[in-house]
Amino acid sequence: MIAFVKGKVFAYGIDHVIIEANGIGYRINFTHADILELNKEMTIYTYQHVREDEISLFGFVSLDEYELFIKLISVKGLGPKTALNMLSVVKVEEMIKIIETEDVSQLKRLPGIGAKTASQIILDLKGKLIDTSKNTDEVINEINETMTALKSLGYKNQELQFLPKELKKHPGLKTEDYIRLGLQILLARKGG
Repeated sequence: MIAFVKGKVFAYGIDHVIIEANGIGYRINFTHADILELNKEMTIYTYQHVREDEISLFGFVSLDEYELFIKLISVKGLGPKTALNMLSVVKVEEMIKIIETEDVSQLKRLPGIGAKTASQIILDLKGKLIDTSKNTDEVINEINETMTALKSLGYKNQELQFLPKELKKHPGLKTEDYIRLGLQILLARKGG
């Protein structure tokens, strides 16, 4: 399976991009045309969809988006094109919130989603997406407090700029645990 394609944007339209990597052009179903630019170097995470009559790639700007897509296509009656179109309208965090709050009316506003499919999405996915998000605002607040604490210990902004991304990989911790983890990561990076 092709996990990602890294290369230059050769051509694109509103629903696809062609990425040239090592002399091969990969046509990828992709709905974020607003971030594309000809000859721009990009990494697009991909899902390879295989059917009897077709092999196609679906592309995503982040691993979070890819992982949510995988969960969406596991829902009975929801295909990859519909799932991709859903994610082109709503960001990952917002989609998780809609599903977790059982907001059927919001789901029905998305392209290709009727009442039956909206209910099926909630039935199949509610409670299974929390790990991916764990109230995103809470996690962000905990990480911000951690960064402030580490700066008060004398760490500089340049030393810390990579850290929030690393800490987000561990949702659900308390601030003191994030500080401990942050210190471990910083020490490991310095080779200590």
